[in-house]
Amino acid sequence: MKHSLLCICLLFQITLSFAQKGKLEGIVKNQNGKPIEFINVLIKDSSKGTLTDEKGKFSFDQAPEGHQIIQFNSFAYENSNRPVQIEPGKTTKIEVVLKEGELELQTVEILGRVETSYKNSTSFIGTKSSTPINKVPQSIGYVTKELALDQGAFRVNDIVKNISGVNQFTFYNDITIRGHRVKGQDISGNLVNGMRAFTSFWKQQLIPHIERVEVIKGPASALFGNASAGGTINRVTKKPLTESRQSISSTVGSFNTFRLLGDFTGPMTEDQSLLYRLNLGYENSDNFRDLQYDKNFVVAPSFSFLPSDKTRLNLDIVYQNSDGRLDRGQAVFGNGDLYSVPITKALNAANDYLKEESINATISLRHQLTEGLSFNSSFMRSNYDEDLLEHRSNNTFAALGDGSLDPQKVGIRVGIRKRSWSNNNFNNYFNYDFTTGAIEHQMLLGYDYYQQVLHPGGSQLRARGYLTADGEGSINSYNPENKSEYLLDENGNPVPVVAHFDLTDPFANKMRDMSKYIYTTRVFAQSKLNSHGIYIQEQASIGPLKVLLGLRQEYFQDVLNYKSDNEEIITQNSLIPRVGLVYALFPNINLYGTYVQGLQPQSATVINNPDAGGPFDPMVSELKEVGAKTDWFDGRMSGTLALYHLTEKGALYNANEPGNPDLLIQNGEEVSKGVEIDLAGKISENWSLTASYSFNEAVITQSDDENLIGRQKPNAPKHSGNIWSKYIIHNGYFKGLGFGLGIHFVTERFGSLGPSDQPPIFPGYGIVDAAIYYKMNKFQIQMNVNNLLDKTHWVGGYDYLRAFPGAPRNIMTTVSYTF
Repeated sequence: MKHSLLCICLLFQITLSFAQKGKLEGIVKNQNGKPIEFINVLIKDSSKGTLTDEKGKFSFDQAPEGHQIIQFNSFAYENSNRPVQIEPGKTTKIEVVLKEGELELQTVEILGRVETSYKNSTSFIGTKSSTPINKVPQSIGYVTKELALDQGAFRVNDIVKNISGVNQFTFYNDITIRGHRVKGQDISGNLVNGMRAFTSFWKQQLIPHIERVEVIKGPASALFGNASAGGTINRVTKKPLTESRQSISSTVGSFNTFRLLGDFTGPMTEDQSLLYRLNLGYENSDNFRDLQYDKNFVVAPSFSFLPSDKTRLNLDIVYQNSDGRLDRGQAVFGNGDLYSVPITKALNAANDYLKEESINATISLRHQLTEGLSFNSSFMRSNYDEDLLEHRSNNTFAALGDGSLDPQKVGIRVGIRKRSWSNNNFNNYFNYDFTTGAIEHQMLLGYDYYQQVLHPGGSQLRARGYLTADGEGSINSYNPENKSEYLLDENGNPVPVVAHFDLTDPFANKMRDMSKYIYTTRVFAQSKLNSHGIYIQEQASIGPLKVLLGLRQEYFQDVLNYKSDNEEIITQNSLIPRVGLVYALFPNINLYGTYVQGLQPQSATVINNPDAGGPFDPMVSELKEVGAKTDWFDGRMSGTLALYHLTEKGALYNANEPGNPDLLIQNGEEVSKGVEIDLAGKISENWSLTASYSFNEAVITQSDDENLIGRQKPNAPKHSGNIWSKYIIHNGYFKGLGFGLGIHFVTERFGSLGPSDQPPIFPGYGIVDAAIYYKMNKFQIQMNVNNLLDKTHWVGGYDYLRAFPGAPRNIMTTVSYTF
């Protein structure tokens, strides 16, 4: 009986507790009456909070009774408090209208991007301050995290197809911009948050922690010094937001793919002076290529401290750990038939591996000294470690005794390598805004310092070539005129140090016995490079006309054999100008023109390599560009048209010499000229679109090899384009259902230059991708079908021993939840 009474009392108390709660529903709109998504809604002095959905709606099922203050917070809108009276057992409904806030343009990117569409309105990469893209006198392409999510992308190379003039070069962390190759370890083409970062050359960069990927077309040397002629890639990490947002997603699909992502952000204090963001990413996937796999882990915390309106501080850390194998491409039979060997076949052995670890830590400060004058400082420290074992092509087919080649067997070399680098970036500048008469000025004066060090201990064991007659040594390549110097088999053919890879053998990828290999040791001498830059920039506004003038003095220094008795210092200095004009023809159309010079010194890695054939002169470039930038559909859609003429001198290419895959040659002059079109944004609230097209004539105009003059540059298609559209149904029985459809294409491309008058040609292709989405409240499921028509294609390559096929049809299913 006592237990029964106790249960009745507890039941009564629980019922009473629920009876004391009410329900609160509401909708948030802007001043034009349109619903606003992702507004942070909080019940003051409680732990209850939520976000508005795509219809601007929010609700609390268990709101505390009585007089309550409801807080509405957003970076893009003015904060607002609304008093309400919650009655127990009843539903209270309210409607709130928020005014758009005055968005202060940051001079250092400390707070996160609020936009949630394919369009991005501002960028730091063009002027080192937050400037509307349509007011930057240079073409800037970008891909936002929203587009990457809709396309199911996980790597930078997955999304570059959306930007005009940007294409994959290989499987590696390298791409082509306007016909010029940008490599991962090349500091001249890779930035993280506007700071020069050292990344893996082999593995494509992950993007679960990335807000957007930007590409400034043409050399950006006037701002960043050492810069690639074709363009510079900037990966912007996700920064904290003033409103709370949390999301998790999981992807499973073809090639045993499994990915898990988390994104958490919001204020850590009630006054929003301390904000946080934490991005997590995990991947465990196989590949359509034999033996290839990826195990990746990303942890990226970020904190913003806003003690006052005058001072803002950000700490940003990205840790990445990668485990896999290095895939150097597909080898086909010696006749050059790309279809003669399955695109799945790789040259790896089962005991190969590639382990990489990197960490980037950035501190950014912005302090308002006086009205119009601010000081900005950023420091980035990055470390990268590489641990590699690989069986790879020796850039030639198997040699036979008479000096001919076996077109079905590939010569193999082995490398076991360990290296470690560290980088330091230091960037300081002043922004000063002032007015003289009718002219508005934005002055920038700055100094930056960059240092990269290859640490001691870097070394490589190499096994390659053919055994000497006594079987105790090796010779890199086979010469039939000296046949007696080689160990020969029963057929009179030279015996390789590492057994050849038989393209017809289905078990060629087996684990190899490496105990009998004959190794030579290469020690990577310590090296150090650093650059100092002093730069000044003026942006003057005179009515509808904006004038940009920039000048940088660059001091670039390589220290070879660092900390040794034969230390050598190589200095390369340059004065780099930049001129740009922007004219507002109409409120939504800006015309622009630019002239800029570029400098790209050869890296210490190349200079230090005795097999490369250096020393080499630095690369220099010159860009002339005109175009137009527009906004349509009430600012929801942006577009850029660019016409350019780009000249570069001194580019390096692989000589494709059998037995010496590291040998390089330096070209005279190359010219890229063409037209680019980019569109991104929303046609309507539920219809998103991105599209691009590029005509790029990138040819070699001067070379010691006459066969190369007039030839299109490697992996630089003349025509390429992409269109992707997503439509979501907002009403009716199929509310929340959406569809995505796109196609991207490139025309045929040459492979490496080499000494041949018949270079390898990779055929053009068109790939269709599709997706279906279903969103219900905070839950979304999507299915992406990539390469819907299962088109066999090659994204790039060097030659017929190193071709890089694209993935066949594959399906990825992603489940996301926002809370």
